[in-house]
Amino acid sequence: MSEYQTHEHDVLVIGAGGAGLRAAIAASAAGVSVGLVCKSLLGKAHTVMAEGGMAAALANVDDRDNWKVHFADTMRGGQYVNNWRMAQLHAQEAPARVRELEAWGAVFDRTTDGRILQRNFGGHRYPRLAHVGDRTGLEMIRTLQDHGIHRGIEVYMENTVVRLIKDGDRVAGAFAYSRDRGRFVVFRARAVVLATGGIGKAYRITSNSWEYTGDGHTLAYDAGAELQDMEFVQFHPTGMIWPPSVQGILVTEGVRGEGGILLNNKGEQFMYQDIPEAYRNQTAKDPEEGWRYCQGDRNAFRPAELLTRDHVARCIMREVRAGRGSPHGGVYLDISWIKAKIPHAAEHIKRKLPSMYHQFKELGDIDITREPMEVGPTTHYVMGGIRVDGESQMSRVPGLFACGECAVGLHGANRLGGNSLSDLLVFGARAGEFAGKFAREHGETRIDTGQVDEAARWALAPFDREGDEGPFQIQQELQGMMQDLVGIVRTDEEMRRALENLAVLRERASRVKVTGNREYNPGWHTALDLHNLLTVSEAIALAALARKESRGGHFREDYPEKDARFGKFNHVARKGPDGRMELEEAPIPEMPAELKQIIEEMK
Repeated sequence: MSEYQTHEHDVLVIGAGGAGLRAAIAASAAGVSVGLVCKSLLGKAHTVMAEGGMAAALANVDDRDNWKVHFADTMRGGQYVNNWRMAQLHAQEAPARVRELEAWGAVFDRTTDGRILQRNFGGHRYPRLAHVGDRTGLEMIRTLQDHGIHRGIEVYMENTVVRLIKDGDRVAGAFAYSRDRGRFVVFRARAVVLATGGIGKAYRITSNSWEYTGDGHTLAYDAGAELQDMEFVQFHPTGMIWPPSVQGILVTEGVRGEGGILLNNKGEQFMYQDIPEAYRNQTAKDPEEGWRYCQGDRNAFRPAELLTRDHVARCIMREVRAGRGSPHGGVYLDISWIKAKIPHAAEHIKRKLPSMYHQFKELGDIDITREPMEVGPTTHYVMGGIRVDGESQMSRVPGLFACGECAVGLHGANRLGGNSLSDLLVFGARAGEFAGKFAREHGETRIDTGQVDEAARWALAPFDREGDEGPFQIQQELQGMMQDLVGIVRTDEEMRRALENLAVLRERASRVKVTGNREYNPGWHTALDLHNLLTVSEAIALAALARKESRGGHFREDYPEKDARFGKFNHVARKGPDGRMELEEAPIPEMPAELKQIIEEMK
């Protein structure tokens, strides 16, 4: 222990995106010492890539909106396997969290009378997304950092946590290394909050940045927590597909919310050919009505382009497979067509979608005010994650909390656009608050030097091995295999093959050799990330194989319909006594009568 730098805090927050920052602020407000660890630089959180807005029933644009409608939309989008208590709390508390962010300095777009402006988004009945152009996540991070910096939170940048340390059954801290010098760091804490984001780098095509390697999921799993609903992976329907260097970069749903339309190579608005029964009485019958909706016509229904993300992604893939796609294997997203509808359309588009205009101009040499974009599905978000208590966000490991994308419950089988940013605020605040409470009510923890030494040996093992297995090649093969075999459309045979391949890749990863020293060594970092990527990939494939139906973000070509039996439980993965991953069916608790009534009324 004396070899390693050691830091002590009451609450340790791992991850400095929207959820981690909001948790750190809430824990600090509880009067406890807070440490904040981030894998990258403060301010470079993945949250900045969330563009469209944060969903909250403020009712500033349409006064028919309220928390009950938002709750019903979230449950329907999640195909009713959500944690209903989390969906209720989220819908009820999101407006206060957004107004709180505004009070802390967030500069939202405004209505003509000065209130927070809200835009349309997929799956939401009314305009509900509070936004800052198409840079909402960036404004959220700026505001939370500005507010949090004065609270005395200690920030540890460019530190990667590789193991949680336990004191008996209770979490006691974390073992990490600095990414620049490779020096080991020990964090001692009374409570730990995981806010590490998602798993996108397990796939070849993703909107996620390099940090998204399933770190929090795996840290919790290895410490004895459970992973739930990992089969539900969201493929955002619109990512850039050309040129290859930018493949997967997100194209915000805000483009469609502002009137953008999806076209195949025949010029057809194909989304109107396949509208799910659950949305038929709320979806426009033709593009003209859809346009009126985007312009604020309260009597019009939303366009088919704003159906849920899983449905839009599958419709795009259907067009591509039928030979009706764009030259590079996608479809066209056109916002330029609105020049036939409104004067000064180019200026309007640049004002509403400034990031998208610059993104396509700089990266693809395309002027979106004049020509359509080529887009296709990209791995975007995982609905599954660490199983937590809906009220406190604590896992089954005492003192270990989780929030944001690495936690599970709110979104069920499919997340509605915009719910992620308000999720960060609502449950980041709750995780931090309850972690602070836990830290105050429980005594000091003891750091087991044996666990620390074992973690150090594990981290250094790649330097001592013989052989020629390289970490980058294994990561690339894993990503390609997950993309091809456990992607948007899944089959029994392909997923069984994926699980066999994962066993081979895991064995190869145990032989990975890295050279050089610990300073600035990306090969070493990738070798350690492989454990996380392989763990979450196995959880996804195992749960997807067991769910013999199609629901939300999980689509089985061999079981294309929903099965009512699978709507009564969640799949829960945990590490068994022999170290192998075990999967069980956990019944979904009965929903209270008053919430059932809300859903029935909203239908």
